[in-house]
Parts: sequence; C-alpha cells; structure tokens
Amino acid sequence: MAHRAGFVSIIGKPNAGKSTLMNALVGEKMSIITPKAQTTRHRILGIVNDEDYQIVFSDTPGIIKPHYALHESMMHQVDGSIVDADLILLVTDIYEEYDEGDVLKKLEGSQAPLAVLVNKVDQSDEETVKAKIEYWQEKLNPKAVFAISALKDYNVLAVMNFVIEHLPEHPAYYEKDALTDRNDRFFASEMIRAQVFKQYKKEIPYSTEVIITAFVEGEKLHRISAEIIVERDSQKNIIIGKNGEMLKIVGTYARRDMEEFFQKKVFLEMFVKVIPDWRSKKNYLKQFGYE
Repeated sequence: MAHRAGFVSIIGKPNAGKSTLMNALVGEKMSIITPKAQTTRHRILGIVNDEDYQIVFSDTPGIIKPHYALHESMMHQVDGSIVDADLILLVTDIYEEYDEGDVLKKLEGSQAPLAVLVNKVDQSDEETVKAKIEYWQEKLNPKAVFAISALKDYNVLAVMNFVIEHLPEHPAYYEKDALTDRNDRFFASEMIRAQVFKQYKKEIPYSTEVIITAFVEGEKLHRISAEIIVERDSQKNIIIGKNGEMLKIVGTYARRDMEEFFQKKVFLEMFVKVIPDWRSKKNYLKQFGYE
C-alpha cells in the first residue's frame, strides 16, 4: 500500500470543541483547552504518525469577525488552512443555532473533501442529534456527518478512520518522530496562557501575551523565564495581584503542568511587562509570531 499523508484542518466557531477533538485525535495534550472562547490563536499542528500514513492536523482559531489587527492575522491563518487542506473537519456544536454563515462562507472556495462533526452529543437526545445531522447533510452535502463527543471520546475513532481513508497518497511531510512542529517554548507559553485564562476574569486574558524569554534545558531541571505582556498598568496590577498572590498562583499551576508535560523539574520565573496597545501594533504582532 502506498504511503498517505495530508493536512487536515479542523475548523468551526469558537468553543465548538476543536481543541478537545484535536487532542482526542492526536492522543496528546497538544492544544490548550479552556472553557473560554478564542484561546487558540495560532495554527497548532499536531502530527499523527504511522508506518503507512502521516496526518498533520491543524487546529484553526475559532472563526470570528476580525476586530483589530490581531484578529485579522488569525483569520488569515484560517483562510490559509482551508486552502492548504487535503481534508476539512467542520466541528459544530449540538447547541449551535445554525448561525454559522461566517464559517460556511470560508468553505465556499474549498475543493477539499469535508466531514461535519456534530459535537457534544452526550449532552443531547437522539431526536435533536438526528435533526442536526439531516440539516448538515442537506446544507453542505459533505462526505460524512459524524455525531461525536470529543470529551467522552465517543465516535472519535470513526472520525480517525475516515481521515485515514481520505488522505492522499504522498510521502511524509515531517520527520516521523516529530509529534508537532511547535517547539517546547511554545508549549511552555501555552501552559502559562491556559492559567491566565483560568485565573482571571473577562478582558484580562485577551489583553495578554506570554513570551518565553529563556528556556534552558538541564538533565534534571528546565529553567524557564517568561514575560506576561499586558496593555495597561491597571492590568499589570491585576495580573500580579495583592502582594504578588495572583502571579504566584498562575506560576504554581503552570509549573505543575510543565513538569508533567516535560517530565522534568521546572524552575519558572515570570515578569509582567506593559506594552501599551500591543494588539494594534504590527511590529509586536510579528515579534509574537502572529504574521
């Protein structure tokens, strides 16, 4: 049998469960999962390798109408990943009110085979699920519609088999031992970011960027320095908290996640830095890897 390889784009609106699905498919904690929308800003690639195939999953940012330069950069990535895709998985939520016009518009130009995944069916009933499946069948005439629960791992294997079946014949794009094209620094920053999303309310996470300024690997210990960048002094005070309490909490949990992920002791130091209005400044966006 010839070797198969291809790019599979997971698309959908914020909070549809794309990252959870990606992690279930890749089998590793690749993308950050938080209950807040819009945490995946980058196209994270998770790679599944087998002797006969290589699947390169990209988890796109949730599709939104761009509000400022940062969002525009995110949406270009979505467009790019639709164009690049050999296969598209559209993840939709059982609660979705069919207002996915933005998503569908982006699919119009695509020639790639498409599967629709109706997620979170564990929270629903048979009738609702059936109605959803019929709706998508009629609306998009995809190659397949799957009722899944990414969280409960329900029907994920069927999706995986569908993906393998529809991969084009092609040699591997990446070294077979590469789990992902993102380096350890990226995962370290995502783990801090996940805690920022978890520990702070509303606008704070969206005004925040996490930069790893130093990553020194040792036999027994990794030394990691990070900067949390915010737009205003008031945000800096919130991030640090009274007597540094909040930053300590973020640091403690992020460090635990890192130790589990890297299987090493981690020494983590974090600094908070104010860069006024960084989200609208192209040079900063470029520096932070958004271009």
